[in-house]
Amino acid sequence: MDLTVLGAGPAYTDRPGATGAAYLVRAASTSILLDLGHGSFSALARAIEPSRLDSILVSHLHPDHFIDLVALRHYLRYEFRPGRRVHVAAPAGLASRLDALHDEPGFTAAAFDVADLVPGPRSVGTLEIEARRVTHTSDSYAFRITDGAGPGLVYSGDCGRAADLIPLARAGDTLLVEVSFGPGPVPAGAAHLDGPAVGELAASSRVARVLLTHLQMGFDRNATLESVRARFGGPVELVDPGFATPI
Repeated sequence: MDLTVLGAGPAYTDRPGATGAAYLVRAASTSILLDLGHGSFSALARAIEPSRLDSILVSHLHPDHFIDLVALRHYLRYEFRPGRRVHVAAPAGLASRLDALHDEPGFTAAAFDVADLVPGPRSVGTLEIEARRVTHTSDSYAFRITDGAGPGLVYSGDCGRAADLIPLARAGDTLLVEVSFGPGPVPAGAAHLDGPAVGELAASSRVARVLLTHLQMGFDRNATLESVRARFGGPVELVDPGFATPI
């Protein structure tokens, strides 16, 4: 199983080349995408023929995690004759939001087969996926993905409570986790994580390594890394678009 980071940015940033959340996971003949945030469609199209995706999993309905579905919809609709389709699993309400954005009933259904996400396991091709609700919006999810019985990839989505990830994270896993507020602290009411919370989660769950993402504008990268390493002794990296690694 391999991970390619297509986009790792937060809702806004001044970092050149930073685009919204999008993470491509491939194993054997199966390809899934975790989120598709602003500006990430072009990276997706360079990495894989987008119509070959077996599924897209949307963690929650904030635009920086799903808005480039609009670009993908247009691509599927107009690049091919006849148009092609992709399966999307997302919190309830995705289709109505995209339809309203374009003021066009059926806009989403023209290219996507949308299913509502619910907690629990599911299979997509050769991959096994477990979805669990996390604290962020009223219907936000984190995922654990494996291609068998070995270590997996745990993706936090946006998460305001590190303990919500404990049921997913297992010894030996790779933790792909948001660290929005860098070395911290997280402002009251902001449902996100910081480095100390991530480090404590990683140490207690005994994951093999931590890949940090979604760092907000204005926070120092080195200070963020050190705030995690002070609590977790394994490898820690901040990932950017183009980062790729086996899991």
